[in-house]
Amino acid sequence: MTTFRTLTLMAGLLLPALPMANPYADNLSVRVLPGWRQADGSHMAAIELDLSAGWKTYWRAPGDAGVPPVFNWSGSDNVRHVEVIWPRPDVFWSNGYRSIGYHDRVVLPLRILLGAPGPVSLDGQIQLGICEDICVPMVVDLSELSLPDTRRPEPAIAAALADQPYSAREAGVRAVSCDIRPASGSISLRAEIEMPSAGGDEVVVIETDDPSIWVSESETRREGGTLVATAELVAGAGAVMLDRSGLRLTVLGDRKAVDIRGCPAG
Repeated sequence: MTTFRTLTLMAGLLLPALPMANPYADNLSVRVLPGWRQADGSHMAAIELDLSAGWKTYWRAPGDAGVPPVFNWSGSDNVRHVEVIWPRPDVFWSNGYRSIGYHDRVVLPLRILLGAPGPVSLDGQIQLGICEDICVPMVVDLSELSLPDTRRPEPAIAAALADQPYSAREAGVRAVSCDIRPASGSISLRAEIEMPSAGGDEVVVIETDDPSIWVSESETRREGGTLVATAELVAGAGAVMLDRSGLRLTVLGDRKAVDIRGCPAG
């Protein structure tokens, strides 16, 4: 049986999380990398997560066995929007279940849009899960972290930005299409992606822009130069209304990942 414990960590600018009495807290250290102000006026910062050996945390679409991170920046000052930029994740298997995420250390870049030119500070909360033999929900509180007005890029953040999935064009995707058919209380989706191999056992993760739609883990296989993925989509209530332009297909392989936006009919 999976065991859950709830902990609270305090994250400080460039400082590791404060130690907690509960021993599971020692398996996660969190700090904010302050980053730099970009030419367009936005600010690039990052959250760095350090995990103990054997522990992992999850990507935005973590699979049926994972816990997606949730970010709340409502207490921030002079912040209009925060975009989390996800580096390429890994695929994990445990007891027949697939999850997607990160191990050891991951830097999550944050592209911060300011409300107006001037000082900016982050204040909010991150909810995430870390897992080994047990899964532990964590709450990380960020409190009034002022970000510097510097133009010098930070190497760790730059490296994480460079580790993003390739775009469809960059990866040589020749064509992509989705066949969508109503099923009993759900929608059956079959995606066909003509592209070179991403290496090893490829996995296609299918997401929609509607959080009320549950998407099953896809079954992925190769048919020559075409990657075929099938999944079921179920709405929380009522009929499934699917916007093809809001579909997002991420191909994960041993050599690279590919981010494909939109999936037209074949």
